[in-house]
Amino acid sequence: VQLQASGGGLVQPGGSLRLSCAASGSFVSINDMGWYRQAPGKQRELVADISSGGVPNYAGSVLGRYFIARDNAKNTVDLQMNSLLPEDTAVYFCTAIIRPYWGRDARRYWGQGTLVTVSS
Repeated sequence: VQLQASGGGLVQPGGSLRLSCAASGSFVSINDMGWYRQAPGKQRELVADISSGGVPNYAGSVLGRYFIARDNAKNTVDLQMNSLLPEDTAVYFCTAIIRPYWGRDARRYWGQGTLVTVSS
């Protein structure tokens, strides 16, 4: 199982970026998908996640600015980030809770991080 993230980069304050993540490999099912971030010197924190049924959950700091969506047919999750602030600067990690095969419990998988820098 692999999670491949893309879409990070440099953006000015007030700008927008879209992150995408695709799950690939062999697995039975995907439960929650989402994004965490880790700023320099800080702990990794939840940004947003979304259930297999499409119910989103957001950190308070991004509520109203970020929007998460998934495509179950394509096994992808996207994060639209608007009105970006310098404090949004961080490495963003895609994550998903995946059952790799029958008889095995679902567990959390992580993608590689993608850097988002918000600066003028």
